[in-house]
Amino acid sequence: EYKVWSKNYLWIGDNKNKGLAIFAKPEIKIEQLNWSDENHLYKNEKLESFIPCLINNSIILIAIWTKKANSEVFGYIGQLWKYLKLHKEKLANKEVIIIGDLNSNSIWDKWDRWWNHCDVVKELEELNIISMYHAITKEEQGKESTPTFYLQKKIDKPYHIDYCFLSKSFIDKKSTLKILDYKYWLEKSDHIPIVCEI
Repeated sequence: EYKVWSKNYLWIGDNKNKGLAIFAKPEIKIEQLNWSDENHLYKNEKLESFIPCLINNSIILIAIWTKKANSEVFGYIGQLWKYLKLHKEKLANKEVIIIGDLNSNSIWDKWDRWWNHCDVVKELEELNIISMYHAITKEEQGKESTPTFYLQKKIDKPYHIDYCFLSKSFIDKKSTLKILDYKYWLEKSDHIPIVCEI
């Protein structure tokens, strides 16, 4: 099935073997958005890694893989926090999906830092964008019962660091989110795929 939609994609990466991609079936239109940050405080800093695109001329999808990005202060979730500062207005009153590897969880929030995982969640909630996992499971941030990542592929090092945030309007009683079986996927990756249906 992958071959059917493998030609319709967006990609960013430092080399052909490691990067961030969005793949879509042929009948789905995906258009990369060129969001300029030239008038913002953080304009000279490269934030890693984000692909904003428009799906079928209506839904904003942002694929994310946050990294340390040579920033001691704004690594990982700090990259998304800055990204939201740059582009929050573009997400207001729109249908939005933000999905990917945030490399973050509220268990790592620091009391003396003026931005954290929970701050990012709050910023998104102000835009009516919520975590699909938490909306469906009713679990609290930092108390997730199902991991999405196993550090060094070790069962005794589970974490929940991959997310699908989306506009509240997308979630109803038919919406489902499934984190696939780690026993199968750990052979292939330390991250476990998330399947969302809206």
